[in-house]
Amino acid sequence: MNMQSSMRGLDQGVSFDRRELGVILSLYGRMVAAGEWRDYGISCLRNSAVFSVFRRTAEHPLYRIEKHPALRNRQGMYVVIGMDGQILKRGHDLAQVLKVLERKLLRVIENE
Repeated sequence: MNMQSSMRGLDQGVSFDRRELGVILSLYGRMVAAGEWRDYGISCLRNSAVFSVFRRTAEHPLYRIEKHPALRNRQGMYVVIGMDGQILKRGHDLAQVLKVLERKLLRVIENE
């Protein structure tokens, strides 16, 4: 296999662009500061890109934020999937889809 054919294979994968990563990492930083999340992983696959969130490194992801460009004109290319595989939110706007996870930051403050 020559260098050009191997480079063409890399171009076929789906990835998050800079703006998308900025939105995701902003939420990730807030959740780490709140003590909810501890680690993440990014997978760039042929048909999708996946940002996986972990509470601890050696476990299954708590949430998967996925980008499926093939679904852009249908139900939306962004989806948040829970640990059990249930789709929590799907849509066309990444910031709106991630709001399902931001609810975890809201906590009831008790008066003393």
